[in-house]
Amino acid sequence: MIFKLAELFKESNYKLTQFNEGQIARLEQGITQKEKKGVVTPYFTCLVRKKEIKLTPEEAIRQLYVMLLNEQYGYPIERMELEYTVSFGREKKRADIVIFDKNYTRAASIIVELKKPKLKEGKEQLKSYCNATGASIGIWSNGDSISYYHRKDPNYFEDIPNIPKATEKLSDILTERWTIDDLVKKDKLVNERKSLKDLILEMEDEVLANAGVDVFEELFKLIFTKLYDEMEGGRNKTRHLEFRNYGDTEIELKSKIQDIFNRSKTKWEGVFSEDSRIMLTPSHLSVCVSSLQDVKLFNSNLEVVDEAFEYLINKSSKGEKGQYFTPRYAIDMCVKMLNPQAHETMIDTAAGSCGFPVHTIFHVWEQQRNAKGLPKSHQFTAEEKTPQQKDYVQNKVFGIDFDEKAVRVARALNLIAGDGQSNVMYLNTLDWERWDEKTKDEEWLDTYQEGWKKLKKQRKDSKSNCDFTFDILMANPPFAGDIKESRILAKYELGKNSIGKYQTAVGRDILFIERNLDFLKLGGRMAVVLPQGRFNNSSDKYIRDFIAERCRILAVVGLHGNVFKPHTGTKTSILFVQKWDDKLCPKRDDYPIFFATMQEPSKDNSGEKIYVKKKDFPPPDMKEQEELILISIVQKT
Repeated sequence: MIFKLAELFKESNYKLTQFNEGQIARLEQGITQKEKKGVVTPYFTCLVRKKEIKLTPEEAIRQLYVMLLNEQYGYPIERMELEYTVSFGREKKRADIVIFDKNYTRAASIIVELKKPKLKEGKEQLKSYCNATGASIGIWSNGDSISYYHRKDPNYFEDIPNIPKATEKLSDILTERWTIDDLVKKDKLVNERKSLKDLILEMEDEVLANAGVDVFEELFKLIFTKLYDEMEGGRNKTRHLEFRNYGDTEIELKSKIQDIFNRSKTKWEGVFSEDSRIMLTPSHLSVCVSSLQDVKLFNSNLEVVDEAFEYLINKSSKGEKGQYFTPRYAIDMCVKMLNPQAHETMIDTAAGSCGFPVHTIFHVWEQQRNAKGLPKSHQFTAEEKTPQQKDYVQNKVFGIDFDEKAVRVARALNLIAGDGQSNVMYLNTLDWERWDEKTKDEEWLDTYQEGWKKLKKQRKDSKSNCDFTFDILMANPPFAGDIKESRILAKYELGKNSIGKYQTAVGRDILFIERNLDFLKLGGRMAVVLPQGRFNNSSDKYIRDFIAERCRILAVVGLHGNVFKPHTGTKTSILFVQKWDDKLCPKRDDYPIFFATMQEPSKDNSGEKIYVKKKDFPPPDMKEQEELILISIVQKT
């Protein structure tokens, strides 16, 4: 009976996803089993050492990687050594796999590190081996993720897209010209099984922590620049991507990246100032470009970029204000349940990174494409937009946030998704009486004037910023911290307690409930994320009464406590309502309400996403996949 590797990997951090079925099958066929004192142990004849060795998860990965190096890259077994001794003074360690230079048979050329199944520890070990031996190329893998590095000098290890074959030189890999189709095929996030956040953490460890620059600003510029380069490549499939190091000197590379950045600022105005420049040194920039160049940022919903910005903003100001990014599956659920139409206006009053507006845009655009019989492609966000699509973004979708850094990210994503159109503004939603101070500021108007003109057209009274006439509102308002300014509290009914007295402090989310309803026309629909306590606490009954008096409660969907981790473990629910209206939603005392709750967590306790395995969840097409995910997240109770 053939011993299966799945049995060996049960309790291991190692995985087999980097290897094909043929390689795994050949290893399994060569396994023998020995029994000693009732314990069965697997053994395998090492491909390099030509002797029988005990098969551990690490050893299985090593043997499979030897196969891969031999079969895929053409390196002869004779040029390899396993458990190669590396000296650090009196201390000696053993490198997993070493490939020797073909001309200098004892000079290490490539080192592979498999002992440390976590990237950070594995990379440090790999760097020390490369520095001690002089090897110019290093590979780390745990059988799932994989990383390739070029040792430029002891301080900098640059990402490279792959390693050269036995018949190639490193320069052959670095000078290969890529189009957008090459990037899709060789996307590092898919092939190396990493996230953009993982790469940012690596860049922080490698160069950014000591670069003397604002990390958020510099990475924002690079992501912005790369998105522009991908979009241009997506619209001209024969164009060679420019956000790559094709063997440029560090000075040449910086000049090239600055030029692309300048063009991106012209295309997507109002995110960076005209005179803004990339502040990283040429050597630091070279390392960052090599880390990002093989990543495809554009996908069908910009989630790759959004996750990175969530991490970057949370490191600075966002989390301090109790405002966290809403996971995209929760946003998609809200959008599908409210089902915005092309003729309807929509606003997010706590826009964050603009998830609700961007996904509303995608939802309506998909309807428009379906009406014309056009399929949704993987490069959906990068494709040229029709006048009809541009018109929708330009006139129907709005966002407001009180955090300037978040607004810049939101505008960037909205401009990119909307092909140069954006109505995202830097305003304090709750303090609407002081909007005039902003809207008369020339510097503010330089960026937000076009959006402000359109927002004013949605006002119920042309002279007041209090009430608006939006069809749909979706928001995840900040729910940490209280508003204590009596000037602001005096403007709100919910500034009073259950016996009608004005309070000295009121939760932000409570005031947002009332403020959001002010933005909706009669018959308008709203989805808002609220702390679970607002639905349960007896002391909050007056809030529930306030809502019920003004709206029909359509649904309440309870989210799992891990949804907003690692930032907060606060249990939340999403409230769906429609304002009473004689025609669209006549007032009734008794009516059904849809209640649902998440049956399975979408993140683990540390805040890492939990993915559904393909073999357990095979979707016939994208549309059905979305529906199945939605059903798995929210189940009717």
